[in-house]
Amino acid sequence: MKFLLSATFWLAATVLLYFLVRWLHRRWPRIWFSPLILVPGLLISALLLIHVPYTTYALRSHWLSMMLGPAVVAFALPIHEHRRVIARHWFALTVGVIVGMATAFASALAMAHVFNLPVALSNALAVRSISTPFAIVAAPELGGTADLAAVFVVLTGVVGMVIGDVLLRWLPVRSVVARGALFGAAAHAVGTVTAHRRDVQEGVVASLTMILSGIAMVLLSPVLASFIAR
Repeated sequence: MKFLLSATFWLAATVLLYFLVRWLHRRWPRIWFSPLILVPGLLISALLLIHVPYTTYALRSHWLSMMLGPAVVAFALPIHEHRRVIARHWFALTVGVIVGMATAFASALAMAHVFNLPVALSNALAVRSISTPFAIVAAPELGGTADLAAVFVVLTGVVGMVIGDVLLRWLPVRSVVARGALFGAAAHAVGTVTAHRRDVQEGVVASLTMILSGIAMVLLSPVLASFIAR
């Protein structure tokens, strides 16, 4: 049973479990079979059941998080490909980025105050509405941890995917540009996938809003950190 305490074992288990669940989700596309939900749930359950500390798991598996860094560079491609969309809908994208960032940041501070959360927890929570590659860069600047930020990003995306369509049925939002901006700013990559399923242009706007929100958060994180410190 010593192999269960091996960090290499848990790295391999994470990768294999991801591919298995992805295959499962393709055959039965149900929300509870989504890799974003099922893989973390199974891994957390296994770690708790076997009493494996997170430090052991992260000893090798942190390479998976580090691989997200180069993905930031890849975000330049959709910006270049859809530069005409940016020029045409610059106002909606700007409003989406500003409102999304302000709402996420303010609500994180409010929740931290109401629930008396530890500083590291509340600061990591502040970047929950941007994509993971950006969040793991911005979180340390705000005094949070990259691991916690990644968890909050996943939870935010899952919630946005589950309730996004329901909320938009009740909200008087008809423009595909506005809906895309909402999904991209509030639920990042998972919201972008949901937006693409609804409408192609809506998905393009969501992806651009997600990317621009992430870039803005990374650039503004030193300023926001000073604000938090006060």
